[in-house]
Amino acid sequence: MNDLKRSLSEAASAAFQAAGLPPEFGRVTASDRPDLADFQCNGALAAAKSAKRNPREIATQVVEILKDDPRLASVEIAGAGFINLRVSDEALSVRAREIAADARTGAQVLDAPRRVLVDYAGPNVAKPMHVGHLRASIIGESIKRLYRFRGDEVLGDAHFGDWGFQMGLLISAILDKDAAIAALVEKLPQTADGADPADVAALNAELDARISLADLDRIYPAASLRQREDAAFKERARKATAELQNGRYGYRVLWSHFVKVSRVALEREFHALGVDFDLWKGESDANDLIGPMVDQLEAKGLLVEDQGARIVRVSREDDKQDVPPLLVVSSEGSAMYGTTDLATILDRRQAFDPHLILYCVDQRQALHFETVFRAAYLAGYAEEGSLEHIGFGTMNGADGKPFKTRAGGVLKLHDLIEMAREKARERLREAGLGAELSEEAFEETAHKVGVAALKFADLQNFRGTSYVFDLDRFTSFEGKTGPYLLYQSVRIKSVLRKAAEAGAMVGEIIIGEPAERDLAMLLDAFEGALSEAYDKKAPNFVAEHAYKLAQSFSKFYAACPIMSADSDALRASRLALAETTLRQLELALDLLGIEAPERM
Repeated sequence: MNDLKRSLSEAASAAFQAAGLPPEFGRVTASDRPDLADFQCNGALAAAKSAKRNPREIATQVVEILKDDPRLASVEIAGAGFINLRVSDEALSVRAREIAADARTGAQVLDAPRRVLVDYAGPNVAKPMHVGHLRASIIGESIKRLYRFRGDEVLGDAHFGDWGFQMGLLISAILDKDAAIAALVEKLPQTADGADPADVAALNAELDARISLADLDRIYPAASLRQREDAAFKERARKATAELQNGRYGYRVLWSHFVKVSRVALEREFHALGVDFDLWKGESDANDLIGPMVDQLEAKGLLVEDQGARIVRVSREDDKQDVPPLLVVSSEGSAMYGTTDLATILDRRQAFDPHLILYCVDQRQALHFETVFRAAYLAGYAEEGSLEHIGFGTMNGADGKPFKTRAGGVLKLHDLIEMAREKARERLREAGLGAELSEEAFEETAHKVGVAALKFADLQNFRGTSYVFDLDRFTSFEGKTGPYLLYQSVRIKSVLRKAAEAGAMVGEIIIGEPAERDLAMLLDAFEGALSEAYDKKAPNFVAEHAYKLAQSFSKFYAACPIMSADSDALRASRLALAETTLRQLELALDLLGIEAPERM
């Protein structure tokens, strides 16, 4: 069940071929002038240049073939050889009925689905999320949903930052600070073998009672600052990191507690944003692969000694900028950040064997990923082109710099969500919405409005661009905002409820009025928006479609009375259009990770 753009492209391609020209010139696009035509084909101009012929002569040949297509009300030539196509009301009615009958409202599935892993969010142990995690989380979640909806087998991985020097800093700081915990750690043997379960239980009880995420959030920054000024502390932290990674049992118990309390809080914050993961793989999961991997890299002749360190050179002769080597083993013998990333690719290949891995991470990390990806290709851990960095810009303040609190600090994500929720409450009351809801239902609605405001404000932009944070504008029920989309979906639900109460039923769609045509054309454009978003890994195409669809319904609602339509058939047709619009709008919102309330 092709959309009109694709099916008309096929017809135009056949017409160009019949005229003795390559079929690729028959590509049809949405018209730049919808007041003149629904679609346009500009291939005659390119074909004329290629064939050294007059473009209007070519256009005339093509139009002569297309004019008998029963789907077209008119086929006209404009200007130097542009071909304008207008779909007949009957063809548009047929297409609208197809969309209405389809559970996916016209969205197709892939002919050749793939296994795809999306790496996004990147939360860390002992660190509450801040606004910098917002874009990675919601862009990655939307891409995961989009790829899954198109038919791919998709896993979303939080790629938990749970390993490395920061763990040594936390362990050392807590052992220095808390003699009771330190004593319990010292009682445990080097390995789990022979450990007294009572001693392990006692240590876990102390940790549960005395070390919360709030404590870790306070301890870690202080420890990070201290190691810059205290060489002895820094050395102890390095030693603790090495002992942890080598399996010292007491340190592993501490580490497990850090991971547990961090993950509980992080999952709560993510879920509040409508972000959920299939995997919570951490950097630690790749640790046991690093040693064998280093041996493998050496056996393949890829490791090179460089000033005491061991590196993989990845630069190419055609590079336009310097691409540094991947530092695999430091001069001190430690595995590095890039080493863990390389081992993670190997782990993913062994566990899931994805055709594609997408890394939704800040654009400023582009060079790091280019280095890691090239090393993975050289080592044979991934097929060329199967690793892709989905970079994004920053969320900025009014000064154009990355968003900060008024005091100049980094705003925690929890606080940002609460700011949006509070502003949503204010907006709902200003608009006189939600007054009939219970307190619990009002709070749930305010949360959905606040999250929609944050998400749509971000996802309406192409991910590679930066944008300015403006909560007043984002939470408005007017304009291009998430709350506006929710309001339109709730409005349609209200129309359908009232119709059901009156015994009115949906029926066969019959297109006649201009506002009906516009709405049906937008319903047909859903597949095109999904295809663009999928190919470009860019949810803004879905966001744009959702906004245009909501706008079009608003105009349709104003111009085409539903319950007071001139006939039962017309009322049933318009109810079917409304019902189909709601289903498609909610599908689009779900792909953006936005949930609409039932009432406002």
